[in-house]
Amino acid sequence: MKKEVKILVAEDNDGHASLICKNLRRVGIINPIIEFKDGQEVLDFLFENKEQLDRENDESFLLLLDLRMPRVNGVEILRQIKSDKKLKQVSVIIITTADDSTEIEKCFQLGCSNTITKPIVYEDFVGILKKLGFFLTIVEVPTITYKYMPNTKHVRGS
Repeated sequence: MKKEVKILVAEDNDGHASLICKNLRRVGIINPIIEFKDGQEVLDFLFENKEQLDRENDESFLLLLDLRMPRVNGVEILRQIKSDKKLKQVSVIIITTADDSTEIEKCFQLGCSNTITKPIVYEDFVGILKKLGFFLTIVEVPTITYKYMPNTKHVRGS
């Protein structure tokens, strides 16, 4: 993945968020990783200054989205992102413990790129995250015109 792609991790479980970030780093992902603990934070970040989306600084985002988020759930986050003229270009990979096929199908209908079910066994989860990291090293994501606000959220260093 190109270095300028920012990885957005929407995960309310601190342990899962830490595992995701740590294992992406272990496989060589050096992109900035921005973490969100609830769904409203994700929407606030992405829709910040929405009226000014036609700026000259283009950015690419890849959202790793848990479905079971406080305040605003992942399905609603996905619906709002994919309903927006500019933000619908954001690549979204669902990472969830949910194994409800109806809910997963709804995510695909709304426009998610992929889904990953979190395994219960720690070692299996780590293995899945390593594979995700390798996958992310080869994918390309679309660029959207959007201004990044570095002081609004915690950014993990590379």
